[in-house]
Amino acid sequence: MGAAVGIAAALLCAPLLASAAITVVDDAGRAVTLAAPAQRIVSMAPHVTELLFAAGGGERIVGAINFSDYPEAAKKIPLVGSNAQIDMERVIALKPDLLVVWQSGNTGRQLEQLGKLGIPVFYSEPHKLDQVADSLTRFGRLLGTEKAAASSAAQYRASIASLGARYARRPPVRVFYQIWDKPLYTLSGKHIIDDAIRLCGGRNIFADLNVVAPSVSTEAVLQANPEAIVGGDQHEPDDAGIAIWKPYRSLLAVERGNLFRLEGELLTRPGPRMAQGVAQLCEKIELARQRRK
Repeated sequence: MGAAVGIAAALLCAPLLASAAITVVDDAGRAVTLAAPAQRIVSMAPHVTELLFAAGGGERIVGAINFSDYPEAAKKIPLVGSNAQIDMERVIALKPDLLVVWQSGNTGRQLEQLGKLGIPVFYSEPHKLDQVADSLTRFGRLLGTEKAAASSAAQYRASIASLGARYARRPPVRVFYQIWDKPLYTLSGKHIIDDAIRLCGGRNIFADLNVVAPSVSTEAVLQANPEAIVGGDQHEPDDAGIAIWKPYRSLLAVERGNLFRLEGELLTRPGPRMAQGVAQLCEKIELARQRRK
């Protein structure tokens, strides 16, 4: 009798145990399955760290890579290396049950090594603004923190929607987004910043290039003659960064005073704070639009 009851109970519990598994699809299109909500996570990118905190799982991050400095609590997380070199032994010693990697930021060799550890790996690579919110909700499922994640996602979506409603239908402004000056690098339509430019009513002059972060020539920029040139605040000398364009006085962006620096990493990290970065970008593009008059 007792044995029969035990078998029956086990059979009844089996479907419940099976349903406890969590499966989400990552940004590489791979199904990631956890037997239970993740408790020990290693974050392989600063934007991932921000997303995990916003999704309610900051206290479960046991390891991160350098520059994972937001929010303030992230600075206390033990480091496992950089985007150039990950300490695999340290990763293993932390006994994570989930690794979150950045396909563009971590090298192919690193990703291959991490994949061999037998630990679930989630690829995080938002290419569109709305995918930041999607990332939050998916992390909420992996962590079992759906309520906190949904709240952060809703707040982010509302901010982006408000910016779109304000700027998207205004006359387009041709924009050159510069990420480095020597050599000269920009971002194509495959990058999330292109989505931000379009939401602000801008047009990325190199959106059609096939490479995500292509190198371009000075001549190509001059020929496209952008109305605004935007770059990050890298604390460069006065003659570097976007300042390299000052001698080209016939360039519309120079002629109209539209060489803009954006503060910090708000726009370059695809996390919840990106809404603030997009707001800054929209203000600069709007200023360039007004200077047409």
